[in-house]
Amino acid sequence: STAAAASSASLIEAASDRSGLSLSPSDRLKVSSLGFGGNFNSFFGASVSTRSSSLQLSYTKCNSRSIQPIKATATEIPPTIPSFGRIGRLVLRIATSRDDIDVVAVNDPFIDAKYMAYMFKYDSTHGPFKGTIRVVDESTLEINGKQIQVVSKRDPAEIPWGDYGAEFVVESSGVFTTLAKASAHMKGGAKKVVISAPSADAPMFVVGVNENTYNPSMDIVSNASCTTNCLAPLAKVVHEEFGIVEGLMTTVHATTATQKTVDGPSMKDWRGGRGAGQNIIPSSTGAAKAVGKVLPELNGKLTGMAFRVPTPNVSVVDLTCRLQKSASYEDVKAVIKYAAEGPLKGILGYTDEDVVSNDFVGDS
Repeated sequence: STAAAASSASLIEAASDRSGLSLSPSDRLKVSSLGFGGNFNSFFGASVSTRSSSLQLSYTKCNSRSIQPIKATATEIPPTIPSFGRIGRLVLRIATSRDDIDVVAVNDPFIDAKYMAYMFKYDSTHGPFKGTIRVVDESTLEINGKQIQVVSKRDPAEIPWGDYGAEFVVESSGVFTTLAKASAHMKGGAKKVVISAPSADAPMFVVGVNENTYNPSMDIVSNASCTTNCLAPLAKVVHEEFGIVEGLMTTVHATTATQKTVDGPSMKDWRGGRGAGQNIIPSSTGAAKAVGKVLPELNGKLTGMAFRVPTPNVSVVDLTCRLQKSASYEDVKAVIKYAAEGPLKGILGYTDEDVVSNDFVGDS
């Protein structure tokens, strides 16, 4: 009979602007609008080391040898970004800052190349783009000396990804989030699609949690949500060490693009129509349920709620759990710190400094 203990842990999440691409690729990669390359199995980090015995546990009352170190790799396959909204632009910024990724095409049916360049160059949250960007012509951008094709198609089936050599598509429009809708990209030559949002029916992956379950036959996958990418690694560590019986997740979430600057109509969510800059707005979140998809052993054990607050970026997830094993606050901190500095380094973070949310803007 194990003593049940209640404990809580908080993790700060760079929420609104997380792309979720926590990769450490070794080979060169091409992107078409924002894509990635070669071996899609390795793109999802399937090369997972099993040498857990090489990990040294430096904290007492903490035995996390079941947490495997993650090493995600990527090889040569061109990707694309079919929407140049908030996520699309930030994914492109990340891609252009790396030597192992070449973006080959971007699609957005609502803005032209000049406006794309302006929106990419200036960002109210992350500041001006530190590289170079110029408009070559109405269908071509040049970023850091490399040309990117600009496409303006409403129907993803009409985007000629194959003509640009793009095989991976980052579906970041927030519209084509089901298998049926996202598969339209393949009609234009795309081979794989990564949906940058939760999906009702596509396989869902969170790096550091379940990417080693990816099967190469999966042509369309979901990268889950920003909140799920924050919650799932934390829940994984706590569950594998202490066992989660049940838990409540609360996220204090930064403002998103769907909210109103002043009170306006929102028939499906009346409170969601209230002014984002004036209110703390209770909202629903599917992150707790989504954790059950990437961690089946926690399916049905977590529930959650959200509060939207008037900050532009960075959110907090607070997880309160009833545990199978007795655990002190120090025990919980120790196991999270161990995971953050070892097997989940670069995915999970730990700090005991007196930081605030703005200190995490741009943190990866």
